Amino acid sequence: MPISDCQLKRRGDGRFNLGIGISQLAVGWCLMAASAVQGQGNSSLSESKGESVTRSVTAQPAAAENEELRRQLSVTQESVKALTSSLAESNAEAEELRRRYSDLQLRMEALGLASANKDRSKLEQRLLAAVSDLQLAQKTRGEYRDQMLRLNEAILRYIKTSQGDDAQARMDVETQLRSTNELVTKSTNPPEAPEPSLMDGSVISVKEEWSFVVGNLGEKKGVKIGMPMRVMRDDRKIATLRVIDV
Repeated sequence: MPISDCQLKRRGDGRFNLGIGISQLAVGWCLMAASAVQGQGNSSLSESKGESVTRSVTAQPAAAENEELRRQLSVTQESVKALTSSLAESNAEAEELRRRYSDLQLRMEALGLASANKDRSKLEQRLLAAVSDLQLAQKTRGEYRDQMLRLNEAILRYIKTSQGDDAQARMDVETQLRSTNELVTKSTNPPEAPEPSLMDGSVISVKEEWSFVVGNLGEKKGVKIGMPMRVMRDDRKIATLRVIDV
């Protein structure tokens, strides 16, 4: 009932009518408060449901994104592993090239050459001359061997056709023949001598025009390129050498 409907007609009923109006007004306010509380409750419930749905929807893209990041991380780790392996191989190859270059420099220094390009023609001439001398020596050796073989055959024919009675001469010829055969055998297949140590090596051949000496020591005895050596005769030093090849 609205407050305007309340009319004060009589003095005696005035309190009664006014009390009814106030009570009805209080009931109206209570109903309005309850409606407001109910509205707020429904609003809170709707908001909580909306938040849960939003969280569920946003969780799925986050999981997919994490999986993609893990995949990319795995690919990156494999790439790093491959690059590390390739780098190790490159370092090993570079170290081998440095070692070869150092060895070549050492050889050139031992030969006394300032530059490989500068003295290339000179070095080639020396090598060609050495090969030519080696071929000539082998040819001469073969000729000596063939000559001794022919001499051997001639002596055999002489012995078979000789009618002489000098037993001593015949014995001397046979002795010389055996010596010749032994010499030919040794020159063809020389016996293997025990390998000398670093302290008791000896000079095999000398090329004075090249200042070149060949010895009977090798790498197994500790000889290295660039190593200095002395040539002794009895207790006197007669030459100083430097190793250029082993």
